[in-house]
Amino acid sequence: MSSVKPIKLYGHAAGPNPTKVVIVLEELNIPVNPNGRVPAIEDPNTGITLWESGAIVEYLVETYDKDHAISYGSPPEKWSQKQWTHFQMSGQGPYFGQLVWFKFYQSEKNLTSVIDRYKTELRRVISVLDLHLSKTGKPYLVGDKVTFADLMFIPWNLGAERFMDDSFPEEWQKKYPKAWDWHQRLTSRASVKKALEIQAKAKAEGK
Repeated sequence: MSSVKPIKLYGHAAGPNPTKVVIVLEELNIPVNPNGRVPAIEDPNTGITLWESGAIVEYLVETYDKDHAISYGSPPEKWSQKQWTHFQMSGQGPYFGQLVWFKFYQSEKNLTSVIDRYKTELRRVISVLDLHLSKTGKPYLVGDKVTFADLMFIPWNLGAERFMDDSFPEEWQKKYPKAWDWHQRLTSRASVKKALEIQAKAKAEGK
């Protein structure tokens, strides 16, 4: 998309939600100008300014994925991908985020029961993904191709190993093998590797 002006992305380098947006931008070959501290975009091509990562991803897909490279345009897949994006935003993101907060940033002590609760929720989210992939026998959440619904889960799932105990990757692989294989397929994509490079560079520069 050489004629497309770079979209300005505001996002804290350490945050999973800005990384989620960068992955989709990379998948769609949209130039990006990282800047700022909150998950928001300014699109000079349309004059649109948006915040909230889920809304941003849906906007990018509807505006720039005309060939449906990472989306479906008709039912039932169209609605299935929305279903999974809402599960990511209402289930995965909040629970994983609460685990991070209580484990790493909350100064109050003796929060073992709270941390254990969110660890249980993290496992539950991954088990839901694993069960769905097992039932459908498909490599991705919707249909036979990767969609933005899959991609939105990547940043928080990448952090799960750090949020949990050292043995969790082995547990994930053994107890939730379909979700593990799915995660490995996603993280091997060029867009994900590029997004993580951008994230690492921004962290190194203190952005």
